Amino acid sequence: MDSRLRGSDERKKPSASEAKPDLSQVRAQIDGIDQQIQSLIAERARWAHQVGKAKGKLAAAVDYYRPEREAQVLRRVVDRNAGPLSDEVLVRLFREVMSACLAQQEPLKIGYLGPEGTFSQQAVHKHFGHSAHGLPLASIEEVFQEVAAGHADFGVVPVENSGQGTIQVTLDMFLSSPLRICGEVELRVHQYLLSRSGHIEDVERIFGHPQALAQTAGWLRTNLPGVEKLPVASNAEGARRARNSDDAAAIAGESAALVYGLKKIAGPIEDRSDNTTRFLVIGRQPFPPSGNDRTSLLVFIRDRPGALYGVLEPLARRGISMNRIESRPEHGHRWQYAFFIDVAGHCDEAPLKDALDEIGGLGDEVRVLGSYPVAIT
Repeated sequence: MDSRLRGSDERKKPSASEAKPDLSQVRAQIDGIDQQIQSLIAERARWAHQVGKAKGKLAAAVDYYRPEREAQVLRRVVDRNAGPLSDEVLVRLFREVMSACLAQQEPLKIGYLGPEGTFSQQAVHKHFGHSAHGLPLASIEEVFQEVAAGHADFGVVPVENSGQGTIQVTLDMFLSSPLRICGEVELRVHQYLLSRSGHIEDVERIFGHPQALAQTAGWLRTNLPGVEKLPVASNAEGARRARNSDDAAAIAGESAALVYGLKKIAGPIEDRSDNTTRFLVIGRQPFPPSGNDRTSLLVFIRDRPGALYGVLEPLARRGISMNRIESRPEHGHRWQYAFFIDVAGHCDEAPLKDALDEIGGLGDEVRVLGSYPVAIT
């Protein structure tokens, strides 16, 4: 045989590293790894139980929960990750493990804007895992009330959307509520058009939360210009109404379709590809620093020239990054405003602690709504 042909044939032969693996051996390896993973999870659960014993007899599950500790664990997960799984996937897996371990003591009770199938419920699962016990409530105001009364350990409430801005009712609740912000959740929001029949030609009216209707306004104008839009208290409530009639549809997430037995007509249909909602975790007490924190402030400013500058200048002088500032009318004082300000850092650590001491000395009321870990993935 010609040497050139022989060389060509040799190049076509797969190397040992490219040889097709034996499927039974691969599955045997996976089974062995699964056994090791299960044993390690069981061992972690036993050590988590020891943490509970070390803390002594506490009143309730909320007394065992430490968001700053969870944030530190999850950051290390991200730092160690070398693939092939994404950071988001690994964080979700470890969050569920921690959720299940904590639930050995007693599941956390988390209030959220219900009914089942809302994006608020998805935010609960993302932050607390599926072992926490969700309490669907009728309004954001009721979430605050149930947490303040101790009927829920924490609450999860929406505060802003990347396209539609601030959820004003959430900010207004902080004007009078004693609750603290304990965490934040960023949730990528995909909206779908759902109905019982699954046929767009049947749709004569659409139910949706006002935020959802706004987030999909462009798509609705193009595809369903003459259809009646009916605002409801939540997307899940819209899905619940849409399941009763073939001529009705709802704008909601995929989870609502599963809960209420609806079919997808179209989606995702949100107008912005970066459509993300930020949620706040509210509780009854502050928590220590986690190493990468954000602080939310509520500032009541006296009516004088340069008042707002007097608040912001001590922050800027110390190089403290401000993430957000929003004004709201102060309750009970006509034409007086309160300012909600998000800044980097923890209120118990310099340089933010020093800046807050200086601002407080100006005579304005500065209320720390909470210092909490920055959202992870």
